[in-house]
Amino acid sequence: MGFLDDAKHNAAEAAKKVSDAVEDGVDKAKDKIDEFKAEADVKRAEAERDAVKARNDVKDELRDNE
Repeated sequence: MGFLDDAKHNAAEAAKKVSDAVEDGVDKAKDKIDEFKAEADVKRAEAERDAVKARNDVKDELRDNE
């Protein structure tokens, strides 16, 4: 019975290692997704800032010409 017990133990350890590796992969993927979302938020905020600045510049120019 020792051989079967060893085989069961080794199979359980291998399954645990695979599970841990998959979990790590999922965590890394989620971290990368969060990073891309943050980058997109920054770019959106920068574009909004630039649009507001351009709009304000146009308004200032129109006021100066009146």
